[in-house]
Amino acid sequence: MVHYKLMCFDVRGLGEVIRQLFYLGDVSFEDFRVSREEFKSLKSNLPSGQLPVLEIDGVMISQSASIGRFLARQYGYSGKTPTEEMQVDSIIDLFKDFMLTFRQFFFAVIHGYPEYEKERMKRDIVKPAIKNYFIALNKILLRSKSGFLVGDDLTWADLQIADNLSTLINIRLFAEKEPHLNVFIRKL
Repeated sequence: MVHYKLMCFDVRGLGEVIRQLFYLGDVSFEDFRVSREEFKSLKSNLPSGQLPVLEIDGVMISQSASIGRFLARQYGYSGKTPTEEMQVDSIIDLFKDFMLTFRQFFFAVIHGYPEYEKERMKRDIVKPAIKNYFIALNKILLRSKSGFLVGDDLTWADLQIADNLSTLINIRLFAEKEPHLNVFIRKL
């Protein structure tokens, strides 16, 4: 029997959707949570020096999208056809692009940048990125007749986007005036 060990920080973060895929697939796994302090000693032994990492029978795989895509294919959440799989991948790439932009602001917050600098970043980087991200997500949802992002069933793109939108709500960067996105979150 395959042994899965998910190593990730002890927060929701990028490991959350991976956990959800294991639960949806009804697959047992070791959920190894790492504190920031513990990470310092683990970092040099990780494939890319970052988390999350999925260890499969001793083989370490990094990058949350690669792990998510692998598990989604294994458990039936990657789309029903090759075209749907490509659409799911496209949405995951949209999320990753958004996160690259958002990461600058995140680091400013956790590293204690001055308030004026965080406000500048929020105004000049984060808010425009969120606006473009929401426009793209709304277009995708408006084309969908099912309320899911792709096809007529749950995919890991739905999980990833819903998790991300929930995070944006929690940190008060989600606009209440996004009716399609609000309906989508409630659906999931």
